[in-house]
Amino acid sequence: MTAAREERLQLDAASVDNARTTLLQLLARAGVYSGDAEELIGLVEAGALAVAHEELSGTGRQAPPGSGEPYAAGWREGSRAVTEGLAGLADRALGKAVAAEAEGEPDPRTRVGRMEVERAKVAVVPLYLTFSEESDLDPEVTEQVLASALATMGARQRAAYPGRLTSFAADHRTHLERLYATYGPGSAIAIHGRYTLVHSPTSLAVLERLAAHPAELREEWDAAELPPAWLDGLTRAWDATV
Repeated sequence: MTAAREERLQLDAASVDNARTTLLQLLARAGVYSGDAEELIGLVEAGALAVAHEELSGTGRQAPPGSGEPYAAGWREGSRAVTEGLAGLADRALGKAVAAEAEGEPDPRTRVGRMEVERAKVAVVPLYLTFSEESDLDPEVTEQVLASALATMGARQRAAYPGRLTSFAADHRTHLERLYATYGPGSAIAIHGRYTLVHSPTSLAVLERLAAHPAELREEWDAAELPPAWLDGLTRAWDATV
């Protein structure tokens, strides 16, 4: 076997399964429930397939320079078949990872899981720190606020929520900078009261949901018995800094 051939060898199924099992065992020792660990690994697998699909859908469909038209046409057709296959694999992997709702389910929204809230925390805190200082809002309240925001989405949407948050922060950066400078940490506005939520990283998630689905958010907010003044104060701060 040549060195070049050896470098091109792909991991076989047994080796992949070994790595997965090892990771599950290590996470279990760290106190991560097996279901949560399986979900995270599944999302990484689905994401890897989605990224491969995206890459091959671009330059991967172009035939090598100098190819004749018959060859190029065959290349494009083969590339299309591969990318469509990858898209299907990615979709099935995502459905399995998020335990997608059964066919015929009347409401695509499912109960928000603990790991979904944890993923939202990991996404929102670094984004918030690009605008302001991190606050010390009660961790339990933080989870309740994020769960209310996530409850407005289906399982697949929640899996992609970090990307939505990143896009929202980029699209509204100037507006958000004004809001946090005026009402957030370091401003003259006290942390307790109507504008409490502006001092929390969760405010980014709430603002994104207010922009996308305000009625659904208010419904979930009321169901969680969160202070109406927090939501009203965040809305007022957002409108006042346009």
